[in-house]
Amino acid sequence: QVQLVESGGGLVQAGGSLRLSCAASGRTFSSYAMSWFRQAPGKERDFVAAITWSGGSTHYADSVKGRFTISRDKGKNTLYLQMNTLKADDTAVYYCAVGRWVVATAARYDYWGQGTQVTVSS
Repeated sequence: QVQLVESGGGLVQAGGSLRLSCAASGRTFSSYAMSWFRQAPGKERDFVAAITWSGGSTHYADSVKGRFTISRDKGKNTLYLQMNTLKADDTAVYYCAVGRWVVATAARYDYWGQGTQVTVSS
């Protein structure tokens, strides 16, 4: 049983930073991709960033390139999202997800965390 537990969300002013964590357990992830998605009220769940667990290849949505950094710690089985220069538009519930491929489609992911709220005040 795969478990993903996010943490690190909160309230921050525009221009500030937050680091999200996602602790993963329940299997080995060497052949998987791990991603962050976000969902604002009344909107679809959007792709934010992804990383291949084995090689560390990263991919980003255009809206966060240059501001967000995805990384993973294999020893701790933990995924991270460092978010800098936050904007009000970044306000959303952030989810980590595990899937077989690096894709931007939420439906293609097999496992999800419960989400963590990020609120950016302008």
